[in-house]
Amino acid sequence: MTTTVEPTERRDNENRFGDVAPECRAWRGVAGRKDLAPHGRGRTLTPIINTHGFGDVVVKGIRFFAFLPVVLAVMGPAAGPAFADCTDVAQPGVEWRRCYHDGRNLQGANLSDATLRDTSFQRANLAGANLSGASGFRVRFVSANLQGADLTGADLSEADFTKADLSGAILKDASFRRARFFRAILRGADLSGADLDLADLLHADLSGATWVDGERVCADGSVGQCD
Repeated sequence: MTTTVEPTERRDNENRFGDVAPECRAWRGVAGRKDLAPHGRGRTLTPIINTHGFGDVVVKGIRFFAFLPVVLAVMGPAAGPAFADCTDVAQPGVEWRRCYHDGRNLQGANLSDATLRDTSFQRANLAGANLSGASGFRVRFVSANLQGADLTGADLSEADFTKADLSGAILKDASFRRARFFRAILRGADLSGADLDLADLLHADLSGATWVDGERVCADGSVGQCD
């Protein structure tokens, strides 16, 4: 669309602060167009723009687009991303919410204090990874390799460790409320101080694991419970 700009002389009714009187800021109708207007039909609206000291500028052909910068300014802050970037590199404090890292090799990665809510690590390699202090409500470690991983103090309520290998993992003082360890391997894991309230340990291998009291070591062949 071609825009025609016509400068006019500075109006006499400007006050000493350069403000334009209300009648100079009115919308003016141009005959011959068929567009909607705030106060009627059958005319195109032309705004008068005050340039504060350099005269008024009449811009023809611009309808409601004059309000676009205002709308964008109001909506801009609310237009940000809903979730963190799942492509961020693995590092302490990273925010991976509702991300998919299925099958990724994260061996030895430092994910301490990371936010992992609703994220999936199905069949991922997290052997020796540091997840201490991580927050991962409903995170999924289905069939993941967590051998020797450090989950000290992590909040992994309702996490899914189905068939995950946590052999020798450090799970001290972590929260596993309502977590699922169906057929998980916890051989030699340290569960000292861990919260297993309502956790599902069905068919989980707890052989040689240090129990939540920090004293009892589960007997070899302990499955589903610490014998």
